Amino acid sequence: MSSERPINPRFDEDVHFNLVTPGPSRYRTRTDKPVRYLTVVDKEGGAVLGYVWANDEDDAAAWVPRVAAGGRALAEGGHWHARLQEAKGRGIPPSQALAEILANPEGNRGRALPGSLTDAPTLAALKELVAGG
Repeated sequence: MSSERPINPRFDEDVHFNLVTPGPSRYRTRTDKPVRYLTVVDKEGGAVLGYVWANDEDDAAAWVPRVAAGGRALAEGGHWHARLQEAKGRGIPPSQALAEILANPEGNRGRALPGSLTDAPTLAALKELVAGG
């Protein structure tokens, strides 16, 4: 008996990849321009979980979790990303997506805080706010 293992004959086959559709539409997740954002708070205790931001000029929008809110904020992000993705799929600008979120503010664990829509000079400034607590 030989101790050598037979080589799988499939290793000699050519591999072919078929391209699939690119997937759902998404807003860009970066901008160096001013952003509008709204605050999302925890339904249970009212603590800030994070922020949903948008910039029409760069067709950008995303969720930024508040660092101090930990895993709860990270988990909540899926809901807000899904809402933004659905809005992009309908072809609406990011600012209109924010308006729709405020009109229907309920999330999974959190909710958009009414009257919280405000401006930041840049996305980086908003991220500093998030990191600062």
